[in-house]
Amino acid sequence: MQKVLDGIYFISGQDEMIPDAHVYIIGKPESEDLSMIDAGLMGKAGYKINAIQELGIQLEDIQRVIMTHTHLDHIGCLAEMREKMPWAELWVQTVEAEPLEHGDERTVYGMDMFKSMCQMQYGLKDGAFTFQVDQKLIGNEQLEIGGMIWEVMHVPGHSAGSIALYDPERKVLIPGDVVYADYAIGRFDLYGANPHHHRESLLRLADLDVDILLPGHNQILERVPRGYLRETVERWEAYLV
Repeated sequence: MQKVLDGIYFISGQDEMIPDAHVYIIGKPESEDLSMIDAGLMGKAGYKINAIQELGIQLEDIQRVIMTHTHLDHIGCLAEMREKMPWAELWVQTVEAEPLEHGDERTVYGMDMFKSMCQMQYGLKDGAFTFQVDQKLIGNEQLEIGGMIWEVMHVPGHSAGSIALYDPERKVLIPGDVVYADYAIGRFDLYGANPHHHRESLLRLADLDVDILLPGHNQILERVPRGYLRETVERWEAYLV
């Protein structure tokens, strides 16, 4: 587990046959009001909880899990995490929260063929990703959590209910899988994805002043070059129609 800044901690995903999303812990430790951003892939709870505890963070201080979106590599480990933290609330953007509550797993798996493969590989049953959501996010919220202020942005495209979290004071962006380092972006061919919406979301993010980019996969990017997000849009624009 890596400390990015005071109140922002990074646990790298452990990719196997399927990618495992990074997990971030945000909030000042003394606030006792921390948030976990995403959960990661199935079977990763032990590794990630050990990483949290090794840094001296108390599990009891993690009050909520905020999902950037509900794809399998981000939500697969949620049930395991909540066994260790049953008090932790679940916060999801409303477009994906409602299907999650009703057992509609199309957003989780993205495509039927992938669902069949994962159910066979991991022994998953229909309904394994049915959860009650405690807080349905819309976008444009300002969250005062953990002694910090984070702005919520609804950034559909990679999935219908993707969100980004932005700390304007320290210019930190947590975009989920909307954009990565190395001018890469998340795929836009799964259920609920939309390339045009993805472009519009990238353009909104490009208007932000970002120094640190903390994506869902691959490397984190500190000292983000000026104009990086807008150049990323330009490189992908021909495909985002």
